[in-house]
Amino acid sequence: MDEIRTTAHDVAAAARHDVGAPVGRRSFLMGIAAVAGAGVLAACGTGGNKSSGGASGGGGGGTSVTFGSNYSDPAPKKAFGSLISAGEKSTGLTVKVNTTDHNTFQNNINSYLQGSPDDLFTWFAGYRLSVFAKQGLLTSLDDVWDTIGSGFNDATKSLSKGADGHYYLVPIYNYPWVVFYNKSTFEKNGYTVPTTWDQMISLSKDMKKDGLIPFAMGQKDGWPALGTFDILNLRINGYEFHEALCQHQVAWTDPKVTAVFDQWRELMPYVQSSSTGRIWQDAAKTLESKKAGMLFQGTNQVAAQYVTDGKGLDDLDFFVYPEIDPQWGQDFMDAPTDGFCISSKAKNPSGAKKLLEYIGTGEAEAAYLQYDQWDVALATDAKVPTYNAIQTKSVEVIRKSKSVAQFLDRDSDPGFADNTVAAAIDKFIEDPTPGTIKSIQSSLEAQAKTVFVSS
Repeated sequence: MDEIRTTAHDVAAAARHDVGAPVGRRSFLMGIAAVAGAGVLAACGTGGNKSSGGASGGGGGGTSVTFGSNYSDPAPKKAFGSLISAGEKSTGLTVKVNTTDHNTFQNNINSYLQGSPDDLFTWFAGYRLSVFAKQGLLTSLDDVWDTIGSGFNDATKSLSKGADGHYYLVPIYNYPWVVFYNKSTFEKNGYTVPTTWDQMISLSKDMKKDGLIPFAMGQKDGWPALGTFDILNLRINGYEFHEALCQHQVAWTDPKVTAVFDQWRELMPYVQSSSTGRIWQDAAKTLESKKAGMLFQGTNQVAAQYVTDGKGLDDLDFFVYPEIDPQWGQDFMDAPTDGFCISSKAKNPSGAKKLLEYIGTGEAEAAYLQYDQWDVALATDAKVPTYNAIQTKSVEVIRKSKSVAQFLDRDSDPGFADNTVAAAIDKFIEDPTPGTIKSIQSSLEAQAKTVFVSS
């Protein structure tokens, strides 16, 4: 949509700052639905390839399908447009794209799927996929995977399934969460890439002495700092504990969770101040302008923002988050997988499946990545001669990881992560003290008991 609506996002942001009262997933999303009215997503038609003339609703059968998209930033929107154009040419379908601001889309997804959704929509792999599959809001794609399955490895196949073992997503790419820096900044100041926590803290101290912000941070949208919690948890407690915590198989009051926040406290003096009032794009610009030395986030955001801002990627580089506990080393990382689903209310499911059969090919991924300089292909037969140094290195670091997480708000209950955990982390960032840590852990545990029992 040309005019982005942020009402629901504003409500979600306000809710994140009220950690005290228990807010279950259902009550939070019902509140969003009430604000959305008929549904922000369903009302926001935009210029993807062709205008749908307003309401999204199904594709009407025949050779027309509608596609709800959260690819709202200029760079990914161009890549998505290339994919859809190639899909139209290959399938003979007419695809009407309805684009909504990424955060608004995410915050309204439940009411959208229960209202009048598009035939297809952009979404995420992992537990977050399973939640909607379990609710009967997605169409099984087993027949699509009968066609495309040979082109993906077992890990990707697993991420595309619900808890019932059926397929519900066709992936398009993944990307790593890593520590970004400008090579020229490191060369100018004689900095060395750290491989351990102590080395990273020492580097942060040097950067601060040199007048730099060691770590840029933009947390206004609620989710970026979830990645920092994730990587600290993975480095301190390992992958299995991360997964168990996300599913509430261990308590948020566990001492191992306290250890994560305590470790984070040591880093906080070197993190950009007032981050809860700054969007991540502005944090990326702080790195671009070389006012900051590092930024921990996904290539899907940082490298894409460099491209959007007309900055070359030649100076941009990254390293894997340093080791904290030698037991785990640098073995784990977040590397989220994005893809596409068909809603259970699709008006043209056969046409939507035809499009996904094309999207699940190496040819389609290459069409997307022709204009994407930050993500990497998942189809084993994808031929992407345009990979740059960032993408090539991304493939290498993901391949070396012993286990790959999907990000806290994808590995856990979506309402709980987006609302409750994000609010708790905001409170920690604003007051990183032992008292705050104890308080938010107790609050998170109390709310998790409510959310996961009722899920």
